[in-house]
Amino acid sequence: MTQSPYTPASDASGPTSPAAPVLVVDLDGTLLRSDMLYECLWSAMGRDGWATLKAAARLREGRAAVKRALVDLSEVEVATLPYDADVVARIRTWRAGGGRCILATASDQALADKVAQHLGLFDEVYGSDGSRNLKGADKAAFLRDHLPGGFTYMGDSAADLPVWEQADAAISVGASPKVVAALDASQTPAEHLPKAPPYRALVRAIRPQQWLKNLLVAIPLIADPGHGFEALLPIIAAFVALSFAASAGYLINDLLDLNDDRSHPRKCTRPFAAGTLSPQLGTLAIPVLLVLSALISLLVSPALTGVVAVYFGATVAYSVKLKQHTLLDICVLAFLFTLRIIAGGVAITSGLSVWILAFSMFIFFALAAVKRLAELTDRETAGRQASRRGYVAEDRRIISQMAITSGYLAVLVLALYVDEPMTQSKFATPWLLWGVCPLLLFWISRMVLVADRGEMHDDPMIFAVTNSTSRLVIVFCGLIVAAAMFL
Repeated sequence: MTQSPYTPASDASGPTSPAAPVLVVDLDGTLLRSDMLYECLWSAMGRDGWATLKAAARLREGRAAVKRALVDLSEVEVATLPYDADVVARIRTWRAGGGRCILATASDQALADKVAQHLGLFDEVYGSDGSRNLKGADKAAFLRDHLPGGFTYMGDSAADLPVWEQADAAISVGASPKVVAALDASQTPAEHLPKAPPYRALVRAIRPQQWLKNLLVAIPLIADPGHGFEALLPIIAAFVALSFAASAGYLINDLLDLNDDRSHPRKCTRPFAAGTLSPQLGTLAIPVLLVLSALISLLVSPALTGVVAVYFGATVAYSVKLKQHTLLDICVLAFLFTLRIIAGGVAITSGLSVWILAFSMFIFFALAAVKRLAELTDRETAGRQASRRGYVAEDRRIISQMAITSGYLAVLVLALYVDEPMTQSKFATPWLLWGVCPLLLFWISRMVLVADRGEMHDDPMIFAVTNSTSRLVIVFCGLIVAAAMFL
C-alpha cells in the first residue's frame, strides 16, 4: 500500500510490493546540499545555547537521541533549504516513468516527514526515530528486508557503501574520489553525479575581503611614526591573527543565520545558505582557524593573544545574542572595530592616546549605525519582516541621526588631536592633517545618504573600498597623512 509523503516509517505495513522499480534517496548531501544534523545544531544554538549543550550530552544515548533532541530545540524552514535541482529532476523523471520513490535518511523522522511533505515526491519516508540511527549498515539491513524486490540507491558518502552493496544499482551524488573508487570496484552498477569542490565556497565563507577591516591595526603605527619599519612584522602578525579569528566568527555568524539569510535578497547566495558549502565542513573549519590565530598571535606576545581572544569572544557573543538587542549591537560593533586598533598598539607595545581611542569610538559607532541603516532600508524595500535583530523600518530616522552625529563628533575629535602639541611634534608637516577633516565630513555625510537611499552594500567598510567616490576620499586622506609624515 502506497504511503503519503509524510507518513512516519513506524506506520509501514511490512515489505513493499516489488511491482514497480524503487528509487531510494538519501537526504543529507544528496537530495539536500546540506546536513540536517548541523542545520538543527546551529539553529538550536541560536535559540538556546545552554539547552543545546544539554542535548549534546545525550550522546551517551546514541546519535539518534541527540538528533531528536536537536529537532525539538530547532526551527528549520524546510521550504528554503538548498535542495539539489539535479537530484529533484532525477526523482521526477523516475516517478514519471512509473517508478516509486522512497526517502531514507539518518536525519530524524520528523524532519524527513516535513521535507517529503514539502516536496511531494516520495511514496514512503523513513528516518531515525530517537533510538535507531538509520545510517550505514542499519539502513542497509532495513532496506534489504523492506524491499526484497530490489532497489536503486542514491547517496553521497562512505556511510552509504553498505547500502550500495545491497542495491541493484547505485547513483552517487558529489561523492569523494575515494568513495567513487570503492563504488566502482564493487559489483553494483554505478552512476556518478559530480558536484563542484567546496574549496571556493569555503574561501567565500571565510570572507577574505572583510580582512581589510583588520588593516586598522596599522593606525597606532601611523599615529606614531617613530616606531620605524621594524614594527611592521608584529603589525602583520596581528593582522593575520585577527583575520583568522574574524573568519571563524563569520562562519559562526553565517551558520547561526541560515534561516534569515535564505530569505534575504543577497545573503541567500552565501555558501551555507545556498548549499554550496556544507555546514559540517564549516563547523570543522572553525577550530582550525582559531588554532592558527592563537599560534600566530603568541609569536608576538601573550598580550596580543589576549586581545585576539577578547575580540573573538565578543564576536561570538554578538552573533549568538547581542545582535538581537537594539542599539547594543551597534555599540558592540563599534567596540570590535576599536579592538583592532588596540591590537595594533599591543603588537608594537605602544600606548594609545585618548584622542585615538575617542576618535575610534565615535567613527566606528557611526559606521555601525550606517550598517544598520543600510540593512533596515534593504528590509523595507524587499518587504522582509523576519530578522534576528530588534529593529523596525521606522527606526531609520533616528539611526541616521545617530550615524551623522557620531561621525561629526569623530571629526571634531580629530581636529582637536591635530591641534595637540604632541601631535605637532610627531609629524614633519602637521598642518596638512587639517585637510583630512573636510574629507571625512563629506565621506560620513555621503555614507549616510547612500545608506538611506538603499544603495549601499550591507557592510559600509566593503562599500568604502568598492565605491569609486569613497576610494577617492580614502586615497586623498592617505596622501595627506603621508605628506604630513614625510614632507
